[in-house]
Amino acid sequence: MTARFQGTAEYVATDDLTIAVNAAVTLERPLLVKGEPGTGKTELAKQVAAALGLKMIEWNIKSTTRAQQGLYEYDAVSRLRDSQLGDERVHDVRNYIKKGKLWQAFEADEKVVLLIDEIDKADIEFPNDLLQELDKMEFHVYETGETIRARHRPIVIITSNNEKELPDAFLRRCFFHYIRFPDEATMRRIVEVHHPGIKEALLTTALTQFYEIRDTQGLKKRPSTSEVLDWLKLLLAEDLDAEDLKRDGINALPKLHGALLKNEQDVHLFERLAFMARSKR
Repeated sequence: MTARFQGTAEYVATDDLTIAVNAAVTLERPLLVKGEPGTGKTELAKQVAAALGLKMIEWNIKSTTRAQQGLYEYDAVSRLRDSQLGDERVHDVRNYIKKGKLWQAFEADEKVVLLIDEIDKADIEFPNDLLQELDKMEFHVYETGETIRARHRPIVIITSNNEKELPDAFLRRCFFHYIRFPDEATMRRIVEVHHPGIKEALLTTALTQFYEIRDTQGLKKRPSTSEVLDWLKLLLAEDLDAEDLKRDGINALPKLHGALLKNEQDVHLFERLAFMARSKR
């Protein structure tokens, strides 16, 4: 593939991120992307597909997901039931095989982007169970005796929120990138994509408060990129300006704080800060 990922009009990609994407494509290795929730890991796969003009196949991982489900599932129970009912379908085992996301990516007529989203949610053995399939780009279907090989090697993007450690053998086969939380300059570019033309005074005041909140000691969950975008959307919808956002210490909670603070411990933390500010007066 000659096309290279450079970001899109809807997605601000830093230089190190574009380098990582293109390196993984060149090496034909899965790109393992880690970072805080809300930093655009899932969206990255969608934008890589859009930028390169490729279809995307998305496999969302849950705690109950098994690696075999990504290959195929054989419904033996339905086949047994149909055999008891005399259904003609029972004579072809393929009628009872459900293709998984890897199978769909392997049999695609053209190169696709395969997103394996939040791999760390699954059992610890899940990544190891996919090693050979992702390495050799093929797997065997025991029920039919056929081997499924990738017609075109997909671009594999794997995301993780770092909920659990991934096995070393799996990590060795990936190109790794950690999406650092955006600095203020990068965040301004991101905001401009989502809220073009936002007033400078409002943006400056809002981002100053946002980074102050993120840096507050004792915060249980720091607000993410997606949350500051939601917050700004609310501020614009309420037609608030920079003056409306000013805090005097008495009201330590930011306006519409429910978009930024997502648990009662963090709300109470800012209420205590307000109480301490009042006590000093």
